[in-house]
Amino acid sequence: MRISDAILWEKAQREGRILVTTDKGFTSRRLQPHCGILIVRLRQPNRVKIHQRVLQALTVVAEEQWPSLLIVMRDQTQSAWRHRGSEE
Repeated sequence: MRISDAILWEKAQREGRILVTTDKGFTSRRLQPHCGILIVRLRQPNRVKIHQRVLQALTVVAEEQWPSLLIVMRDQTQSAWRHRGSEE
């Protein structure tokens, strides 16, 4: 079953879940308040490699650190951004 990005985003936020995806388009959501975004971008992705990178990110980042955090996991590197909100 395929659902739109907008519905997926709304559902993840409503349920307070980290959004895990391979869709780099979700980087545009980094400036919005969110429960966490993990994007896996690999040169030759397969289920095993994606799973390994997701587990690595979930091991390195504590659950309470995910809100407002965007992490992009690549083959050998990762990048992170945190949404600071308008209060700062």
